[in-house]
Amino acid sequence: MIQQVSDFELELMKAIWANDGAALYAQIVEVLESKGTPATKNTIISLLSRLIEKGFLRISKIGHRNKYTALVSEAEYKAAQTETFLEKIYEGNVKDLIATLIQKDLISADEYEQVKKHWREDQGKE
Repeated sequence: MIQQVSDFELELMKAIWANDGAALYAQIVEVLESKGTPATKNTIISLLSRLIEKGFLRISKIGHRNKYTALVSEAEYKAAQTETFLEKIYEGNVKDLIATLIQKDLISADEYEQVKKHWREDQGKE
């Protein structure tokens, strides 16, 4: 099972995923700064090390620089966290989740129709 990461660790992963799944330290910092999420070098390096320990990243050397490569894709992480959320909050009941999205106007009628269309198309592939 893919474990959850802290909010800032997730921002680091997003920066790496945005770079086709591999980035140098400078590229990660550039993405963070462009989002208005600055942090000290020590914090970033420490959290990148933690992500390596958790199995989310691999590090390799390019000259004197470190290249961080994602071992968990964005899609894999989203799917795992969605499943965890669904089980934890809705006890696996997708219908209740969708009802909440509709009742709280968190999904528009058009988005709902797109989801239904997507589901029907996926069913047709089987």
